[in-house]
Amino acid sequence: MRTIETEKITAAVRDLAIEAAHNLEPDILDGLLAARDRETSSLARDVLDILIVNADIASREMIPACQDTGICTIFVTLGREAQLTGDLESAVQEGVRAGYEEGYLRKSVCDPVTRKNTGTNVPAVVHVELVEGDLLEIAFLPKGCGSENMSRLQMLPPSAGIPGAIDFVVDAVIQAGPNPCPPLVVGVGIGGTFERAAFMAKKALLRPLGEPAGRDDVAEIEAEILGKVNAGGRGVHGLGGCNTALAVHVDTFPTHIASLPVAVNIQCHSHRHKQVSL
Repeated sequence: MRTIETEKITAAVRDLAIEAAHNLEPDILDGLLAARDRETSSLARDVLDILIVNADIASREMIPACQDTGICTIFVTLGREAQLTGDLESAVQEGVRAGYEEGYLRKSVCDPVTRKNTGTNVPAVVHVELVEGDLLEIAFLPKGCGSENMSRLQMLPPSAGIPGAIDFVVDAVIQAGPNPCPPLVVGVGIGGTFERAAFMAKKALLRPLGEPAGRDDVAEIEAEILGKVNAGGRGVHGLGGCNTALAVHVDTFPTHIASLPVAVNIQCHSHRHKQVSL
């Protein structure tokens, strides 16, 4: 049994909040550079150049890459052999509060009824999964709502099959237009239940950019969706071209014989996220 102090969890989440706002992951930067090199539209290529410069300025000068610093979703993977000195949920929420306060990040979380801002960017949405071992892993995903608002979920009939699921995802991305600030990363959950599909769609965003699913048939679905999305021509910020999406990540879960849930969670071009192991 290994002991992990909750103060360390709070400090780690605080650092993740600040880091995610300013420094894009290397795979995302590589994806933007690759998109610029294959772009067929000169206008879209110019915009990609601006996005790449924006990411560089954000990192060098510690200016948030986007003014919408997001509502935080945090995935915690906790080993059963790890013992915490305090309350996990409280430690994570305090880390978010401290990160947004000390990092001078915009606070965007409000009560859904009164619309009154909490002033702290908490509460964050926290998911905890128990696994074997004694590690604690934290994945920090701040979602701006230009992209989050384009999420979709449909309870398809099984007769729709995978072709129907693919059509639903492609239509959701095309209809989103410029709102989620493409080029996008598209997370998709197929199967499970209403809430499981949405969970999978968001967690799928954390996979390294463009890494195919572990199942060959699911990887083929990802490739087909990506091809159809990019052939749709919405392009960078809706200005046309061949780069509406950088990647499509699909996750699946067994479902009921009478059901076919499909969820889409869209992420903007900066795809801010960070992870750490304690």
